[in-house]
Amino acid sequence: MQPPADNSSDAPALTAVRDLGELGAVEILGAHAVDLMTASAVKLGLYEDGDAQRDLADARILICGVAGLVDAVAPLLGNQHTLPLRQGVKSLQEAFRAQQDHPDAPGNGPGEKYTRPQPAGTAVPDRRDR
Repeated sequence: MQPPADNSSDAPALTAVRDLGELGAVEILGAHAVDLMTASAVKLGLYEDGDAQRDLADARILICGVAGLVDAVAPLLGNQHTLPLRQGVKSLQEAFRAQQDHPDAPGNGPGEKYTRPQPAGTAVPDRRDR
């Protein structure tokens, strides 16, 4: 298989591929987890013009996605790399719960399939942090 021709329109894509090739799995997963967390925070209305950006349905999906990603790679990466990501997920889960008019039952919140339930206002250690 030959690489694509180096056209000027393909240059940004080729640069992105080369950049990804230079990164390790930890850096790639971490960067994308942070992107998902940032998008979740935007959808929770935690940034400028929060009310205009707030979409709890999208926030739920994004939080579930990042929680599943962190849960899936945790055994391979270990606590050194996953603990900060787990803490970020917990913060997002708590922020989500605070935004709801009628909070989900414990265990039914976004991403709680992959983490312990997050009672309102309480930081609960992840089951793997023990």
